[in-house]
Amino acid sequence: DPCLRTNVCDPRQTSVMLRSPLFLSLCLSALLCAQASHVASLSLREETLAPSALRLRGGIALNPTKWFGGGDAEKKAAPKIIIAGAPASGKGTQCEFIVNSFGVVHISTGDALREQVKAGTELGKSAKEYMDKGALVPDDVIIGIVKDRLSAPDCQTKGWLLDGFPRTGVQAEAMQKAGIVADKFILLNVPDDILIERCVGRRSDPVTGKIYHLKFNPPPDDPAVQARLVHRADDTEEAMGKRITMYHDNVTAVLPYYADIAGKIDGQRDKQAIAADIATFLEQPAGAPKEPPKPKEP
Repeated sequence: DPCLRTNVCDPRQTSVMLRSPLFLSLCLSALLCAQASHVASLSLREETLAPSALRLRGGIALNPTKWFGGGDAEKKAAPKIIIAGAPASGKGTQCEFIVNSFGVVHISTGDALREQVKAGTELGKSAKEYMDKGALVPDDVIIGIVKDRLSAPDCQTKGWLLDGFPRTGVQAEAMQKAGIVADKFILLNVPDDILIERCVGRRSDPVTGKIYHLKFNPPPDDPAVQARLVHRADDTEEAMGKRITMYHDNVTAVLPYYADIAGKIDGQRDKQAIAADIATFLEQPAGAPKEPPKPKEP
């Protein structure tokens, strides 16, 4: 190459050499060799250099096992969570928070049931026979559907959140016999009078699907929207009272099966405060206090 035979001290010819493809290729090769040497040096020293001792420019600590995975100490078992709460307790909102924060799979028994029926599985066919007759699907079929869903790869990898199940003591006992074991049981506690107030004032917009509350989350000041709002037939004080009574009877029967892993959360506060307490509870190791500490009096 004529460039390599030129006098590099001659400024007039230096620019010609720098534009040479061969020269640029040699430079790139040198850089790659230097990088490979640096990586090899780190590999040779990994026996004596702890990951936490690595630092980026500026002194920021770098822990590759924490940032990028790896290392048995950093691996945690997939969470197995059950959440319970009365109607209008805010359980749905907190389920969204748990899924977003902990990456678990949200499991609704209704959704799991419909998936089995749609797929035409044996469990789905069995459930459909009862549904077509207008009868309740037996607990053993529901437990089978839940167990099948929890054994799916996504639940095994990410963990799961059972929403409002088991509902009864019989279902809790059946789950225990089926080997379905949870790590944490969240119980949202909201006084009955607040539950009724939340429910009675609830309105839904059939067009947008949004849910409003006449007091806590008023609908927009739009006559067209307000005219089409729907008040569910079971969102009355009388109907809600019956649902709350049934809930209390059921949760009283379920709790003994999860007493060792249960955490009671005050559900009448701001949703962010509730979410913070739930996160604290879920992050606690086994055997830690089950209820978040109450704020000290000023």
